[in-house]
Amino acid sequence: MPHSITLADSPVLPDRPAERARRDRRPDERAFTLLEILVVLAIIGLLVGVAMSNLTGIFGGAQAKIAKLFVATEMEVPLTSYRIDVGDYPTTDDGGLAALWTAPASKADRWHGPYAKGSKPPLDPWGRDYKYAYPGVHNKGGYDLWSTGPSGVDGGPDNIGNW
Repeated sequence: MPHSITLADSPVLPDRPAERARRDRRPDERAFTLLEILVVLAIIGLLVGVAMSNLTGIFGGAQAKIAKLFVATEMEVPLTSYRIDVGDYPTTDDGGLAALWTAPASKADRWHGPYAKGSKPPLDPWGRDYKYAYPGVHNKGGYDLWSTGPSGVDGGPDNIGNW
């Protein structure tokens, strides 16, 4: 009768402890290697870097839109309310936009403010004061309200105004 080889007859190879531990783990006990974790962290780092560089461009465009919105509409209601109560827009001598929060001495009897939210005039998206002039140079018979834009240069090409 031909002799068949069984597993019991096969020579036993020495078993390494690390291989035995890996083989004996249940599927839910398997872990990532340090190299796999480092590769994933490197990929996440690259994605964050790309996203942050793109966000700078997105927020830069949003700053100009915020300034346009402010000078075109945000101050229109407070300035009109001031004009209804006092009789005219605040002049530069009255303190400009600050007259919406604090009564000018010459018009305190007709002033019923504050006319705008907050405790002082807001800053533009670049952290500088908005500019205000009444009577306006660009808006004859009205007021000029503008931001000096990203450059901060008054009268520059990137100024954002209500004209």
